[in-house]
Amino acid sequence: MSRSSDLPFSEVPLPETEEIDSLKISSSLCQEELAKARQETEETQQTCQQLEKDLKIFKEQEQIREQQRLKVVSDLLIAVARSERQEARVKVRQDVARLGGIGVMRAGTVISEVWEDGQAPKDIQARLRSLLEQKTAIEKHKKLLKRRQSEKLESSVGEAGMSEEEFLAMEEVYRTRLVSIRREEEVTVRDKDRYEHEKACHIREMKRIRDEDGSRFNHFPILNNRYALLNLLGKGGFSEVYKAYDLVDYKYVACKLHGLNAQWGEEKKRSYVRHAVREYNIHKGLIHSHIVRLWDIFEIDANTFCTVLEYCSGKDLDATLKATPSLPERDARSILVQIFSGLVYLNRRPQRIIHYDLKPGNVLFDEVGVAKMTDFGLSKIVEDEVGSQGMELTSQGAGTYWYLPPECFEVHKVPLISSKVDVWSAGVLFYQMLFGRRPFGHDQTQERILREDTIVKAHKVEFPPKPAVTSEAKDFIRRCLTYNQAERPDVLTAAQDPYLSYVKRKP
Repeated sequence: MSRSSDLPFSEVPLPETEEIDSLKISSSLCQEELAKARQETEETQQTCQQLEKDLKIFKEQEQIREQQRLKVVSDLLIAVARSERQEARVKVRQDVARLGGIGVMRAGTVISEVWEDGQAPKDIQARLRSLLEQKTAIEKHKKLLKRRQSEKLESSVGEAGMSEEEFLAMEEVYRTRLVSIRREEEVTVRDKDRYEHEKACHIREMKRIRDEDGSRFNHFPILNNRYALLNLLGKGGFSEVYKAYDLVDYKYVACKLHGLNAQWGEEKKRSYVRHAVREYNIHKGLIHSHIVRLWDIFEIDANTFCTVLEYCSGKDLDATLKATPSLPERDARSILVQIFSGLVYLNRRPQRIIHYDLKPGNVLFDEVGVAKMTDFGLSKIVEDEVGSQGMELTSQGAGTYWYLPPECFEVHKVPLISSKVDVWSAGVLFYQMLFGRRPFGHDQTQERILREDTIVKAHKVEFPPKPAVTSEAKDFIRRCLTYNQAERPDVLTAAQDPYLSYVKRKP
């Protein structure tokens, strides 16, 4: 028997035709599966294409909805801002009649603006004149009464002279009336002081409105597709600050618009931009609860760029002191502690920073009264290689002279400065908060301070008798205003002073 006949039937090789049939069947099955796979692929591709279309439509619709949402939000914000503008102007018009306004005076060909009092100051002056006349008349009657009593003269109606009882009774009438007039005078003087404060606020608001009306950004534009400008907060030398709303992060911000004068030369423009970029680079990395945050910077056009800052809805310290020149020591100390908290942060960074321009206008308050330092335009970065004596002051002449220490006015050599500059400035701020005036050169202009060497001669700080403050507060001010730079504490040392600590230390 052959070898193949010994194999099981299942293992017997198929004839050639059967193999071909089997291959055809397999091929047919493969083709069916391939066709099915192609159909599934085509269906999947169609599904993907449909999903892509749906996604595109969804994104377009979402973009439209987002634009609609932003438009609704911006329209509401603009409506509120328009209403606030209208209310501000109505109030100013009303206050013009009550407080006064700016009038125009012509002298030949010269036209100048003059202040014209409203009804309130006229009423106050009339009350003061009336009280003075009453006081003068009573004093006259009082003297006449004494003369008559001493001379025992008869009265104008022929009656006998007054008895001692009648004389004392009339004297008491005059005395009580004079006391009453003095009280009325004190009330009227307080009303006059209140009027002066209202007048200052009124003038500031009139200026703000005039600046807003003259601004090219007063039409509620949306800058950088993100920031909706609302109303003007204030205007400085080459910048305007607007309250704005961030339509991406949904929060209020302050947009500071820096304008380059078109008449400036290219070098001056580049210098201004370099200065602003330097300030931005210093400020952008500062994250602290007592330092205003800097969020963004972008270009608006060839001559204008914008920095976006944290919005502080409260007054600045300058406005606070104009409203209340002398703060209670507890309030002033609280503000001082917050300022030093920010200064300590600046001096514990890898690159230490001297603020160099601490003054009331650069201390802002948020909606709950937290104090925050701002404006790092004159700040100095202390390099690692700077020795204990400090760094060279290369921008001598810049700054606000009332708040700078004597070493900044050195003329015979390049001054060396350190964080002790900010300690001196903080001491001046604290003094001003407590006593309602600056310790040196309060009534002087910056030019006069420089001409008369006011700060150079500020060897000792004097304290007025009122208001009463603690000896600890005075001692702390003396330490901050130590004339000799070497003996004055730096920021980190001053911040450790027991006066700035709320923790009661064990004896």
